[in-house]
Amino acid sequence: MHFFIDRERFVHDIQHVAKAVSSRTTIPILTGIKIVANSDGVTLTGSDSDISIETFIPLEDGDKQFITLKQEGSIVLQAKYFPDIVKKLPGDEVEIIVQDQFAATIKSGSAVFNLNGLDPEEYPRLPQLEEDLLFRLPQDMLKNMIRQTVFAVSTQETRPVLTGVNLESTHGELVCTATDSHRLALRKTKIERNDDELNFENVVIPGKSMNELNKIIEDSQELIDVVVTENQILFKLNNLLFFSRLLEGKYPVTKNMIPNQSKTTIFLQTKPLLQALERALLLSKEAKNNVITLKTLEDGMIEITSVSAEVGKVTEKIQSQSLEGEEMRISFNGKNVIDALKVIDSEEMKVEFTGAMSPFVIRPIEQEHYLHLFSPVRTY
Repeated sequence: MHFFIDRERFVHDIQHVAKAVSSRTTIPILTGIKIVANSDGVTLTGSDSDISIETFIPLEDGDKQFITLKQEGSIVLQAKYFPDIVKKLPGDEVEIIVQDQFAATIKSGSAVFNLNGLDPEEYPRLPQLEEDLLFRLPQDMLKNMIRQTVFAVSTQETRPVLTGVNLESTHGELVCTATDSHRLALRKTKIERNDDELNFENVVIPGKSMNELNKIIEDSQELIDVVVTENQILFKLNNLLFFSRLLEGKYPVTKNMIPNQSKTTIFLQTKPLLQALERALLLSKEAKNNVITLKTLEDGMIEITSVSAEVGKVTEKIQSQSLEGEEMRISFNGKNVIDALKVIDSEEMKVEFTGAMSPFVIRPIEQEHYLHLFSPVRTY
């Protein structure tokens, strides 16, 4: 194998595929990045068997030439060293030569690196997925959906299915849900599809996959193709494929958890509440449960309190925009609510309470397509 390639484009694509490579894998070949050069261009692959990312760099795109191919071939190079080497090379162009026994030479400017490669034939083949179930949505929409849900997945392996984000679709609407059984984040959107009926449920994507995908997709209106199969999901971008395995197990039915009436409703500005909760948690940094108590007062005032037995107590009053219904006193995990408030894009929101020991809902005003649900905390 022998080719010259534009360094900037090479670095960009190597960094994408490197996100899928894990140093903890038990399969030695997966610690590397596979490089294949042929008459179409250069294909790079990284995988940890849960996530696989493949990118393709064409010989030329428009009037820009990326690659000069001298000889076709393939190799696997160690992801521990190879991305950093290419990133720090001095020239604008990189030359890669592979001789016998998978010995690779990487040249750029006056720098020459000789690396021992691995046999590309040992590298697992990426799955060929049937595209029976395919839909499209804009990249920025998907990015938002991930941002507004993935933080709520469980980090405990006791219920593995809760460590993922659940996708389901009915009547041209995609619903994205994440829960760790103490909190729930739900986001909906309309999707583009050729036929009207796209129905699926229990497609659970690992939270880790969602986080890595979020780093790759861009804030653009460009469409991304999503292909769903029984145990894999594929996201197809321009010159990039992102595969993830799906989690096994039945995702809990969350529709019934969301209360449809409330005893107390408070309308608030998002930012002042977020800042008040962050101040309330300053004293409970060491505590595990981050408990904050919220109490309604007269004239639409709300009192927020946090007590740490060792450190002290903080109390703050904030003015709501309006307060309807019964008096309310409730305790909750402040960190969970802060996480949700950080991803709410609306300046105003409403909090709906159904009782001191019942879950409560936060909904952004003017945005019906997402909500956050929280379990209260017993303080006695």
